[in-house]
Amino acid sequence: MKYLHTMVRVQNLEQSLEFYCDLLGLIEINRHVSESGKYTLVYLAAQDDLAQVKAERAPLLELTYNWDGEVYQGGRNFGHLAYEVENIYTLCEKILESNIILNVPPRDGHMAFFRSPDNISIELLQKGDPLPVAEPWVSMQVSGQW
Repeated sequence: MKYLHTMVRVQNLEQSLEFYCDLLGLIEINRHVSESGKYTLVYLAAQDDLAQVKAERAPLLELTYNWDGEVYQGGRNFGHLAYEVENIYTLCEKILESNIILNVPPRDGHMAFFRSPDNISIELLQKGDPLPVAEPWVSMQVSGQW
């Protein structure tokens, strides 16, 4: 068995691409538009996974945009997406500057959670050892659901 991708349904493709590509730094690998099926699939990969994606077409994040405008709720038992990052504090600063709530700030220098525009929970994990505990992170409160 081999992991291939995680699919999330999105309501606004442009807004989601801004979030996953411009904010998180994922790279669009492929796009499939189905006129007959009335949907668009966009496949994204993390920078550090590009060689593996080129060789194996995995691991990927598939954004599914259905043109019918249906609002998907409840997550259908979906948990979260997790990404290892070079510097969790730097990315969390960028997230806050984008007016996105950190539901779990990186108070331990290792882990943070926040949500995408479509309410998908995203986990960030610091690559290697946790960063030294620092402000403002250590004083920030956990909020909402993640």
